[in-house]
Amino acid sequence: MSKNRDLNIQIPDKLLPLWTTDKRYIVLKGGRGSAKSWGVADYLIIKGFQSPKRILCTREIQKSIKDSVHKLLVDTIFKHGLQSFYHITDTSIKGSNGTEFIFKGLRHNISEIKSTEGIDICWVEEGEDTSRTSIDILTPTIRKDGSQIIFVYNPKNDTDPIHVDFALAEREDTLVIELNHRDNKWFPEVLKKELEFDKERDYDKYLWKWEGQTLKHSEAQVYYGKWSVEDFDTPEDATFNYGLDFGYSSDPTAGVRNYIQDDVLYIDYECWGLHIELDDIPNLLSTVPLYNKNQWVADNSRPETISHLNKKGLSVTGCKKGKGSIIEGIEKIRSFKKIIIHPRCKKTIEEFQNYKWKVDKITNEISTTPEDKSNHIQDALRYSLEDKFHFIAIGADGVQSASGKLLNDLMGNNLFR
Repeated sequence: MSKNRDLNIQIPDKLLPLWTTDKRYIVLKGGRGSAKSWGVADYLIIKGFQSPKRILCTREIQKSIKDSVHKLLVDTIFKHGLQSFYHITDTSIKGSNGTEFIFKGLRHNISEIKSTEGIDICWVEEGEDTSRTSIDILTPTIRKDGSQIIFVYNPKNDTDPIHVDFALAEREDTLVIELNHRDNKWFPEVLKKELEFDKERDYDKYLWKWEGQTLKHSEAQVYYGKWSVEDFDTPEDATFNYGLDFGYSSDPTAGVRNYIQDDVLYIDYECWGLHIELDDIPNLLSTVPLYNKNQWVADNSRPETISHLNKKGLSVTGCKKGKGSIIEGIEKIRSFKKIIIHPRCKKTIEEFQNYKWKVDKITNEISTTPEDKSNHIQDALRYSLEDKFHFIAIGADGVQSASGKLLNDLMGNNLFR
């Protein structure tokens, strides 16, 4: 941590560039609890104390002063003992040297903002909700020499205008700083508990809310509501299942190890690689413990590859494919009480996030057919579990239970919508 000697300002290391940059646009992005807004409030209160500044504080929707950062700035003023310098009313903040804070919403006050002159610094809070129309009007309005615009936001969608135009655009006039909870030395205990709850119950929500990733959460996700990422120790007496999907052209070769305990599926190791030559497959598999002591169930469309691996001393057998086998495998996996993925299985986590049912582009309805992507670990996982249960068969007469499982149970799993 660094300190301002005069006012004893503590600044997270990642925020130091905010205080020294002369770039026009400054982007602070990341998850909750990272103290992004507190950092900007510190910066603006001190800047306004050091020299006269005209500062516009805005967001897309601000129906009243309660929707603004007014209270945050007031709390910051008192934190630094500057209440005798700043004159505070219910709707304004002014410094004795002429510094002025202005609070306006973009959408409903855009004409007033267009006529606002002499702004030194503009703070756009909750930038993920800012429309492109507002950005296109705001940016040329802030035109004073040396003026800056600070965007603070938690990324929501990949297409959000500020995210696309400033954070991802690699502009020379833009400083991008990413902060998350681990960058905040004062991250409160109450938020730690909330973070751990989200991490265990809804990993997509955790990644968006706390790690600052764009929101992937969707009911179209094949394993929506069934999986989480948790650190765990694999028991010594676990019975392992190994699955392997061979790569073609640009597709990866992917393998996975898992075990079942108390009706919970645990995925503890993976291997994944692009452009893996035939003779290099054993080296890839060797990153998975006990890879040469157990049988792998692999894609049966490559019998020559399976034969080659067996000659290399591995034990590999082909999976059983047939009509409806993908849906059957998905339902097998969904039938577990829970699916827990070890944090080291990064490709597995990525696929669970992105493996989705097809969605009708016109009606937005979710189908019962999975997209043919983000499914290499998924295929390997299905192969590894194919002999564990007999669930459903899909024939000319539709869906039939092959294990006494009632059709309405399957409906309850949201598989057949």
